[in-house]
Amino acid sequence: MQLHNFFNSSTSYRVRIALALKGLPYEYLPVNLRKQEQRAPDYVARNPSAGVPLLIDGDVALSQSLAIIDYLDATHPEPRLIPADTLARARVLELSHAISCDIHPVNNMRILRYLQEVLGASEAQKNAWYHHWIREGLTAVEALLARHGHGAYCFGDAPTLADCCLVPQVANAQRMGCDLSPYPRILRVVEHCNAQPAFQQAAPAQQPDYTK
Repeated sequence: MQLHNFFNSSTSYRVRIALALKGLPYEYLPVNLRKQEQRAPDYVARNPSAGVPLLIDGDVALSQSLAIIDYLDATHPEPRLIPADTLARARVLELSHAISCDIHPVNNMRILRYLQEVLGASEAQKNAWYHHWIREGLTAVEALLARHGHGAYCFGDAPTLADCCLVPQVANAQRMGCDLSPYPRILRVVEHCNAQPAFQQAAPAQQPDYTK
């Protein structure tokens, strides 16, 4: 397998966590989003969404992180990251989508760049935008965990897709200077995850293309 990704991309980070949890080897192929390498014609030919991650597994090419992790669960089911039980699966997907659909799309690099380069937002306005959507999104995630979360991870004593999504989102929020003190349950889960070898292996600072 090959993974086209960027060390600081939260969607790439999700997939790296899943691969590490499953113990799957892969070739790391960096795509520098800061230099717009994802828009190179040869890369867009393989990935029309012009983003990361992109997983290549033989003749299979997948470009969306949640689809990639679902594929990995189907092809390498141990440990399972999306539960088979109907309600447990729904809870994991509910929280995962709260992050991947409600928080990430409005706060990723291309959106922040558009705010500044096209709409003329200042650095302060860009940061205010980012912090607003973090507050909106993590308030909902904290409530979901308070209602349905249990165990050391989001849902139980084993990691799921929800943890794969939560840890990178919190890392980004911390990097952007967001106040996370209102989210004690989130912080406890992330602290536990970050103490585990697979999550440490997948962390941005451990990747070959890492730069400050």
